[in-house]
Amino acid sequence: MAITGLPLAVHPTSASSSETLTSADVARIRQDFPALHQMVHGQPLVYLDNAATSQKPRSVLDAIDHYYAEDCANVHRGVHLLSQRASDSFDAARQKVQRFLGAAHSKEIIFTRGATESINLVAATYGRKNICAGDEVLITAMEHHSNIVPWQMLCDEKGATLRVAPITTSGELIIEEFERLLTPRTKLAAISHISNALGTVNPIAHMIEMAHRKNVPVLVDGAQAVPHAAVNVQALDCDFYAFSGHKLYGPTGIGVLYGKAKLLEAMPPYQGGGDMIRTVSFTKTTYNSLPYKFEAGTPDIAGVIGLGAAIDYVNAIGLDRIAAYEHQLLEYATQRVSPLPGLRIIGTAREKAGLVSFVMDGVHPHDLGTIMDRQGVAVRAGHHCAMPVMELFGLAGTTRASFAFYNTLEEVDTLVAAIQKAREVFGQ
Repeated sequence: MAITGLPLAVHPTSASSSETLTSADVARIRQDFPALHQMVHGQPLVYLDNAATSQKPRSVLDAIDHYYAEDCANVHRGVHLLSQRASDSFDAARQKVQRFLGAAHSKEIIFTRGATESINLVAATYGRKNICAGDEVLITAMEHHSNIVPWQMLCDEKGATLRVAPITTSGELIIEEFERLLTPRTKLAAISHISNALGTVNPIAHMIEMAHRKNVPVLVDGAQAVPHAAVNVQALDCDFYAFSGHKLYGPTGIGVLYGKAKLLEAMPPYQGGGDMIRTVSFTKTTYNSLPYKFEAGTPDIAGVIGLGAAIDYVNAIGLDRIAAYEHQLLEYATQRVSPLPGLRIIGTAREKAGLVSFVMDGVHPHDLGTIMDRQGVAVRAGHHCAMPVMELFGLAGTTRASFAFYNTLEEVDTLVAAIQKAREVFGQ
């Protein structure tokens, strides 16, 4: 999803920020993604559901296959060669994530099952230790369920209160209200970098600075941000940052929690088991150092290696070039979709990422998505795990087209044609 005018703290990528991808570049990139070259209901696939999950390049598939075919062994526990090779690849991937996020130390990178587990980890450890009755947790009205429900559960358990910073009808955070809700009772702010339902890009650096002025630590849900723009967690000064590998062209079931070392070291373990311990007896267990204290049991070794390969792939293209190109897709799609009769775009923030959520008069989003699927166009339809956002707009759901750097302007044209076909089917 393209990101425009972002107050992000970025680190250099492999290409100049003035460059973008050409149509020839995109054609070459598309050859790396096997899933894009298939027919759906007799039509060429147009995959526009990237905010839910991205397709995977051949290099990621090859990295996973190589581990299972040649290096399949457990990590950090074997003296034999296969275990050593697997461990080397696993540890190298952690260092890739560290550099990708601009973290100070690789020990600040915790592998999880995804952004959802990363947020739950913080709620179950930092939250349970530091949040008490009468305290408050601050989120925004545009959060994904995974950044709402864990805090509701924690607040219910502790007798704390969940506060919600409101948004406008265009989908923008009311920053003055966010600041007003930061009080001495606020013990944590948990905020999305980019809304998955609206595409809104939050002024995340400013929000973190506001929170820190009140001594409030900040967790950022970056699941929708890291595939599309470079993020430097040290420059942002966020306390925690979470993302999922499957949206970053990597495997499903693998995610990352970044946390400042001093916070992670003070937090209790999330789960008990192998590899998160130093010593175990029937009377006392001592815990391992970071990052292993939070990685109990055999990890998703293939997933970690695949995530490392995905980061290599994205870095080779250049996140600045990706962002510039995806912004072109967003502008073109908005221009083409906006004039369609009976169609209304939901989420019109000034700073917006590369997705278009919309509704059509008299047509349920699921019906619209189904008709579009028959035209080979894959979009998401429903509440997008953001039911409070839908409630704010008085909707059951929207249809969402979300873009990646392998999409083309011609695919946007196909999207528009599929919408027009659906209008005909429903007599619009």
